[in-house]
Amino acid sequence: MAKVNVSIPQGTRDFGPEVVRKRNYIFDTIIKVFELYGFQPLETPAMENLETLMGKYGEEGDKLIFKILNNGLDNPSKEKQAREDFEKVLQGKNANGITERALKYDLTIPFARYVAMHHSQLTFPFKRYQVQPVWRADRPQKGRYREFYQCDADVVGSNSLLNEVELANIYATVFEQLRIPVELKINSRKILLALAEVSAGIDKMMDITVVIDKLDKVGIEKVKDELVQRGMNLRDISIIETYLSISGTNEQKITKAKELLGSTRPGREGIEELETILKYPITTHHSSLIIDLTLARGLNYYTGTIFEIEAKGVQIGSIGGGGRYDDLTGLFGVPNIPGVGISFGVDRIYDVMEELDLFPADVYIGSQVLFFNLGEKESREAFELAQELRNRSIRCEIYHEAAKFEKQFKYAEKKKIPFVIIFGEEEMKNNSCKVKNIITGEQTEIPLNALAKFSFK
Repeated sequence: MAKVNVSIPQGTRDFGPEVVRKRNYIFDTIIKVFELYGFQPLETPAMENLETLMGKYGEEGDKLIFKILNNGLDNPSKEKQAREDFEKVLQGKNANGITERALKYDLTIPFARYVAMHHSQLTFPFKRYQVQPVWRADRPQKGRYREFYQCDADVVGSNSLLNEVELANIYATVFEQLRIPVELKINSRKILLALAEVSAGIDKMMDITVVIDKLDKVGIEKVKDELVQRGMNLRDISIIETYLSISGTNEQKITKAKELLGSTRPGREGIEELETILKYPITTHHSSLIIDLTLARGLNYYTGTIFEIEAKGVQIGSIGGGGRYDDLTGLFGVPNIPGVGISFGVDRIYDVMEELDLFPADVYIGSQVLFFNLGEKESREAFELAQELRNRSIRCEIYHEAAKFEKQFKYAEKKKIPFVIIFGEEEMKNNSCKVKNIITGEQTEIPLNALAKFSFK
């Protein structure tokens, strides 16, 4: 038989039991914090209509949307049209005859579509969280995958800046519980709009934000080169460079931003909103909000406050981000529903925790107890004991066949099962069992009627 080359698509991954347990630890931590703040769960389909997604993420984002070929393309009557449509797709154009749907790029646009479809049934403000995979046709590299999970929390139907304050505290609380040292960065798209207004003009807003968003990757000189390529003159670039060079404490940055942009309405509004948010405390002791005026978040739909989270001491990029999008549902014919949300990059968070060795030791434990199999009669009795423990929510299993002690011990060690229970002929006569902690080596013989009360910790 010929050897089969078995593989998975580039940019995707399999997750074994140990990895899944660690990922679930992250998911569970985030979800518990979401629930503490009154958010409700929601799920949307893996794919959306192409028109729902296109044009919502900016020119860079639109290029990364995974389009899905229509079914039925093997129909001979459609073959000629399919070929013509496929040529359009190869040129980066849309062709409904061959592709009308796409895998979702993020969770925010599908959420906005959901709100637009169901707004008459929702109670506002509507607070939802969502934990699902998304797909991007990106170049795979460390911390960047083509299929990955996002954990989002959004509030729609409210203009209150208290929502931004609570979302910032959700970030701080989650990362404190995960023990990840982070920088919580904050800025405002209104400030960036003001920058465009005092330099190249409001119509150049998206060009400026797209380029600024690349600053930490390419550096100031290449940013200036790209601004030239996008039609900006030396005066415009000088103003933008002055803006990007603003540094110091939050108070100093605000003062300098007021001097440069305070003459514009969006500049005043953006700065005032940041000042309001910063008046509220962060409820953890290890995090604080840092104004980062270079933060741009290059997605089209942000209109106000924007967030980005970076792990300290790890070169992996942002591990979370979000912001305010006051008219996102207007894209779907339902205007005037303001919103703000944040997202956790779970795959990058996992990589950070691996690199910094932050996962707790007990996250690896699946079964807590292994019953040795010492014969047919003994295993039947052991099964009844196992059921009693399972009724107490103690995770346990019975070795699948009678085997030497050494083999069964090795099984427990490889699966990181901390306790084994030995219940053989002698123990049956004594109406007892032996419980051994294979981590400490301590072994105890206890009566069977005391097993249900034994602490497997």
